[in-house]
Amino acid sequence: MNHIKETILIIEDENNISSFMSTILTANGYDPLLAKTGAEAFALATSHCPDVILLDLGLPDMDGLQLIRSIREWSRVPIIVVSARTHERDKVTALDLGADDYVTKPFGPSELLARIRTALRHVRSRAADERVAQTGVFRAGGLVIDYDKRRVFVDEQDVHLTQNEYKLVSLLGKYAGRVLTYDYIIRELWGPNAKGNNQILRVNMANIRRKIEKNPAEPAYIFTEVGVGYRMIEGE
Repeated sequence: MNHIKETILIIEDENNISSFMSTILTANGYDPLLAKTGAEAFALATSHCPDVILLDLGLPDMDGLQLIRSIREWSRVPIIVVSARTHERDKVTALDLGADDYVTKPFGPSELLARIRTALRHVRSRAADERVAQTGVFRAGGLVIDYDKRRVFVDEQDVHLTQNEYKLVSLLGKYAGRVLTYDYIIRELWGPNAKGNNQILRVNMANIRRKIEKNPAEPAYIFTEVGVGYRMIEGE
């Protein structure tokens, strides 16, 4: 039985970079599509319905952020921004507009492939109705999130999280491997009208790290993307 290859749309106007990514994807069993402009990318996205989009923000005919906004009006296809822009505001804006991940140039093949696998995994595991509470167990090293019991364990010991701490850890576990912005987490935990005050979030995270990390200063499970948000380690 032939394996159906996932289609990856590469939106990149620099030939050497798009060729590099295309070679990596082909060698690892993916089917790459190439676009150099936003208009061309939008046409390919609507006609081919790719499984993942790799998007450079600096396109010749439009800003990539505009393209994210346009695609999100009709599609939930995973969008991974691959950009030389390193400013925190660019990352936050892209993620808040609906990008699923952000990779900074230069990047290695292993990192890019890992981000693609994460994006595809989330698509496959997405429930028909995402309002239904997640069930099951998330594992990463010694960390276990038991969604049925609403408890978190490290090395088989209950770490006794508060309700807010559990909500934060369980949300990050649900999207393990992806960066969740501060504003997104605040909206998910405290509602759409919650003020974007990161202080309460930082306090909760500091308490969580004291409970789950052997060395809170060098976390092994939950990482900070400075100025952007938090990311849970990939699950097993």
